[in-house]
Amino acid sequence: MSSEKTSAFHTLLSQNKSFASKTQSANPDLLSKCAKGQSPSTLWLGCSDSRCPETTLLDAQPGDVFVHRNIANVITPHDMSSQSVIYYAVNYLKVQHVVVAGHTSCGGVAAALGNNVVGGTMDAWLMPVRELRSQLLESGAFEGVDDKEKGLRLVEANVRRGVDVVRRNPEVLRAMGERGVEVHGVVYDVGTGELRELDTGEEEAGMRKRLENFKVG
Repeated sequence: MSSEKTSAFHTLLSQNKSFASKTQSANPDLLSKCAKGQSPSTLWLGCSDSRCPETTLLDAQPGDVFVHRNIANVITPHDMSSQSVIYYAVNYLKVQHVVVAGHTSCGGVAAALGNNVVGGTMDAWLMPVRELRSQLLESGAFEGVDDKEKGLRLVEANVRRGVDVVRRNPEVLRAMGERGVEVHGVVYDVGTGELRELDTGEEEAGMRKRLENFKVG
């Protein structure tokens, strides 16, 4: 192992000690409270990208946000990892908000947009995003725009599709009907550090129809 790699790891360990010290000083009760349990208000479904640390960009504290992250924030009803997180967050932690978060300059989205072979398991994983790319191409959404804008439109479409998948989850549907759980879609701009909420609203009649169709009301 190179000394450079070892140094990077030990730098992180050192920074952890600094974090612990600063946190204890600024908020003496926070970590002891965390040790007793968690009651986050929000479930964050985002991308694994190192530039998008949800607790940092939300200026939140440990215990505020329950998190699931994967490559390109792909949310499908068949992924047991994300579905298990959603189930636990909604049923046991009783979160009030579920946020599907995409971001600019996403490598996974760029790979899907270029429709190039990535290799390994990545090609299968990115298939849902590639399908969205095909849909946008067929709809004409990419006509007359540059690659950057195409990428952003695919990011937004991926978030909206994730929101739709979450809203079709029976446990989420039940929680929406019983205690007003809300599902949001956002895009994080890695160049400015700002979040932008997408219009993913659904009429009350649409939610009632979902509840009826899934028979979880």
